[in-house]
Amino acid sequence: MTQEDIVVVAVDGSAASHNAVRWAANTANKRGIPLRLASSYTMPQFLYAEGMLPPQELFDDLQSETMEKIDEARAIAHEVAPELKIGHTIAEGSPIDMLLDMSRDVTMIVMGSRGLGGLSGMVMGSVSAAVVSHASCPVVVVREDNTVDETTKYGPVVVGVDGSDVSQKATEIAFAEAYARGAELVAVHTWMDMQVQASLAGLSAAQQQWEEVEREQIDMLTERLQPLTDAHPEVQVRKVITRDRPVRALVENSEGAQLLVVGSHGRGGFKGMLLGSTSRALLQSAPCPMMVVRPENV
Repeated sequence: MTQEDIVVVAVDGSAASHNAVRWAANTANKRGIPLRLASSYTMPQFLYAEGMLPPQELFDDLQSETMEKIDEARAIAHEVAPELKIGHTIAEGSPIDMLLDMSRDVTMIVMGSRGLGGLSGMVMGSVSAAVVSHASCPVVVVREDNTVDETTKYGPVVVGVDGSDVSQKATEIAFAEAYARGAELVAVHTWMDMQVQASLAGLSAAQQQWEEVEREQIDMLTERLQPLTDAHPEVQVRKVITRDRPVRALVENSEGAQLLVVGSHGRGGFKGMLLGSTSRALLQSAPCPMMVVRPENV
């Protein structure tokens, strides 16, 4: 099936979900594409006992309750973008199945999160992990405290660059987001990773030698960004090269940002500048919405 240029946001009626709807509506509006509100309901399995189907009235009630959440989300989205074209999808069953199925054919999935407490409602715990880890398109996680306001709605798009292929894909998407939003792009590269440490084995930590490595990292970052800066001359780019931990560097540079974009290497966790628990730390501590891009997101 041909991919549809559309933003999908998971709706569950929570405050975190409402914040995700606001962010998704703003994003769809800036991109000039439609928004689709997606929600699901689950029929208790014991009602299917002995081959009996649940009464139709129960289906009707569950669908009606879910539709109320959709209507509430539509009103919130239209407050952000009154002219935005909005559709919806309601499914019975697992929200994981619904969102992963939709991810095959859309631009991005947006989900709400309560932050340290885990992702909320229909997008809580294992649902969030499954969608972020297995979606066929980029997934944006918007925490309840990632408020879109006057100090952030015009902020930059931040991307983590670690030299990998998936990082390059994330950078391409970050350029497209920055262009659509008329925003500055901040490319953050940290070089205290295992590869650099190994290359420094046997060398003293004299400042001159650190500066030499830093110049090499600047040249590498410039080389990787050059094709994209040439393709998007209207996007203002700021490069940040720092000898720091990836989480701290990305969190600091995401203050006041519209979006943080990072590349993930799949089920094994984040690789390169985003190893292991770094992904979880960023999803919980990034001061702005965070987009996860995987190798399959092509």
